Amino acid sequence: MADILAQIGVAWLDPSLLLLTALGTAAGVYIGAIPGLSVTMAVSILISFTFTWRAEEALALIAGIYMGGVYGGARSAILLNIPGGPAAVATALDGYPLAQRGEAGAAIGLATVMSVIGGFAGILVLALAAPWVSEVALRFQPRDYLLISILGILLVASLSGPSLAKGVFAGALGLIVGTVGLDPLTAQERFTFGVVDLWAGISPIAVMIGVFGIAEALVQLHHLDTQPIRQKLERILPSWRLVRRHLPLSLQSAGIGVGVGALPGTGGDIASLFAYDHAKRVTRNPSRPFGQGAYEGLVAPETANNAAVGGAFIPMLTLGIPGDAVTAVIIGALFIQGLNPGPMLMVENAHVFWFVVGSLLLANCCVLLFGLTGVRVFTWLVRCPRSVLIPLILLLSVVGAYAIGNALTDVYWALAFGLLGYFMKMYRYPVAPIILGVILAPLMDQNWRRAIISVRDDVPRLLADLVSTPISFTLTAAIVLVLAAKLPWHRRRHHQ
Repeated sequence: MADILAQIGVAWLDPSLLLLTALGTAAGVYIGAIPGLSVTMAVSILISFTFTWRAEEALALIAGIYMGGVYGGARSAILLNIPGGPAAVATALDGYPLAQRGEAGAAIGLATVMSVIGGFAGILVLALAAPWVSEVALRFQPRDYLLISILGILLVASLSGPSLAKGVFAGALGLIVGTVGLDPLTAQERFTFGVVDLWAGISPIAVMIGVFGIAEALVQLHHLDTQPIRQKLERILPSWRLVRRHLPLSLQSAGIGVGVGALPGTGGDIASLFAYDHAKRVTRNPSRPFGQGAYEGLVAPETANNAAVGGAFIPMLTLGIPGDAVTAVIIGALFIQGLNPGPMLMVENAHVFWFVVGSLLLANCCVLLFGLTGVRVFTWLVRCPRSVLIPLILLLSVVGAYAIGNALTDVYWALAFGLLGYFMKMYRYPVAPIILGVILAPLMDQNWRRAIISVRDDVPRLLADLVSTPISFTLTAAIVLVLAAKLPWHRRRHHQ
């Protein structure tokens, strides 16, 4: 135990490593707040600068950027209704209405504290239960990932507001957009219409920037004469009473975040949507209706997406399988440093595992520090006149879309989806299900193919397999229960 604490303490006691983690976290917070500048992109660029660094120095900086970047997306989501990344999409649903009520400071403060709680929960599971959790994650078959994606699509009901039909339409549109490009198994063109630029598909980030950022700017053109809302900044750090009230929901969401994050190929974006749906189902008396500034709608996704960071490291460090896109890049960084992530890492380089744990703990503490500072500067964005704010939103959106792949094509897609999002908002269609569909389409598509290939196109056998293992049975039962909850007789009984 003393050796483990000493290895964790290396990240805290070495001044250079401490500084690198703090700088990485600060950079991550601000990179994550800029739409289009993803954490994956930042980590990828950093690797080219860390060839000659010690492994500890590279990991310290990367851990800080990863932890800070996942949290940073919440700031633009709350202040501008533009999620800094897919993991902050659910945060915008109630975070932005809070800013419109003049509570941007309180929303950022609560999001920061809950993100830190989620981060600590994810790191704790990483430290104590990594081998066990990774073993469970390894048992997931393609059919189980298919069931998870189907369960995710059912979240449309939670994101669609009063009209389920409009939500289903938006979700289906997202699924279609998510399948544009070359078939992942056969390389056949799908919905490309002979256009070579569509072979690589449509970037989910470009869609997100369009339907949230550009669409919001166009909607704000109808309110140019509206006076900016005065934000309450007397208290940014939330009261202990408020934190204690939402602590049970935060811990439940952290469990969802760790569990989903530990599944290869998922990540904080799916975890936050699952947590938001869970909050809507279990919260009897929300502070306000969901979608209108409910604190519970802010607590759940922010806890889950940061908890998913620790979860994503579990399969990467113990099995050599990336939990999400960022950890896939980190695997490359470890190989560059001469380290082999996988089962032998704990045997041959156990100190690396515990150093990562220590760096993540330090980065999470830095998130609390940097998350609660600079709030007054950020909230200036929502206090400035709309004649200044709208061009700023459009500029950030265009720059963010171009930064995805340094291509004008992504800018054109962002503008196109901005127009689509504008008309959808004007006719009261929800836009969040579009992002959900785009995110889940590749997961559903690939695992449907793998699942049907595994049973040699025998659909009855595939249906039988859906209840053949405890994992598959549990996921199938969850889908059945969610569908049953949407039946008219169940709704009438629930509201009586």
